[in-house]
Amino acid sequence: MMMFSALLSTAQQTAPTGRPAPQGSMLTALVPFILVFAIFYLLIILPQRKKQKKHQMMVENLKAGDRVITSGGMYGTIMGVQKDRIEVKIAANTKIEVTKGAIGVILGKGESTAPDKTES
Repeated sequence: MMMFSALLSTAQQTAPTGRPAPQGSMLTALVPFILVFAIFYLLIILPQRKKQKKHQMMVENLKAGDRVITSGGMYGTIMGVQKDRIEVKIAANTKIEVTKGAIGVILGKGESTAPDKTES
């Protein structure tokens, strides 16, 4: 029995303590997640917000006579502007109503989209 206790005490002296290694604080564990979110925000969310605000300003400044291209690709001239809709003339006797958000590009007042044929 004495020999067993001597071996046990020797084994305890050479074995590791069994305690886990000291770890950093919770803040150091969160730093990579915070950095990823910051990069995501700066590269994706912020530019998208700027683009959305610019489009909103463009749509609010629409007036009758402006030439536009809808997000569906139709060219037309604005005939009337309501609170949430726009009446667009796309052919001689064809007018359609679209939502303001459907306007993709403003070409300007009376701006032509066809190339000039006078250069030939």
